[in-house]
Amino acid sequence: MDRAFLLLDQLASSKADSGMSLAELSAESGLANSTTHRLLVSMKHLDYVEYDAVIGLWSVGIKAFSVGNAYLRKRDFVAQARPYMRELVAETGETSNIAILKGDKHVFVGQVECSEVMRMVVQIGSEGHLHAAGVGKALLSALPEDEVRGIAERTGLLKLSDKTITTVTALLKELVKVRQQKYSFDDEEQTNGLRCIASNIYNEHREAIAAVSISGPAVRLSDDRIEFLADTVKKKAEAISHVIGGNQP
Repeated sequence: MDRAFLLLDQLASSKADSGMSLAELSAESGLANSTTHRLLVSMKHLDYVEYDAVIGLWSVGIKAFSVGNAYLRKRDFVAQARPYMRELVAETGETSNIAILKGDKHVFVGQVECSEVMRMVVQIGSEGHLHAAGVGKALLSALPEDEVRGIAERTGLLKLSDKTITTVTALLKELVKVRQQKYSFDDEEQTNGLRCIASNIYNEHREAIAAVSISGPAVRLSDDRIEFLADTVKKKAEAISHVIGGNQP
């Protein structure tokens, strides 16, 4: 079974759309041609691989695709993200949240609280303004400009604090920065004294399906810690994307 799955993995990771030859598979796997052929024929009978006799190449079969889809159907990215959110809390000392995009708002779907007396606590299912929150700006950064403009027009970019971004021009400029650095920073833009750092989680189509964050008082998320904290959040977001089968854009 180990050898059969090795061959299947080689076919799945091949950069050649048309497939791989028997010789290529044997060479990469280190298996004898006869052994490789026997395994491929067995998997072909089960529809895990396909063989094009005209060009002499092997490729992934429909059964393998069905198995992969079954995994995607059962996937619960919030549950799979929780171990990494707990790591975030342990490594940063701050509360970690996960949010998704719903219409013109973001919705919190998961949280792991820190042990600090002063900490951010949100109700699961509560909504927030995209333009003023770390998770919101991260999610907005994955949208086309016309969609961002549409959201801005419908919501009005409400001023929630002295630092809230309230113009489309400034918001679009901020989102360019978010894309470049791969994290967003809410610098007391939603609530005075509260800061947040967030990074997107991506699915297998390189689509942002959620954003994971840490939030806490500005006195703890101080300027000298932002680089370290942002790097930690980005790494956890990448790890979550990986464990759910996603790919970074």
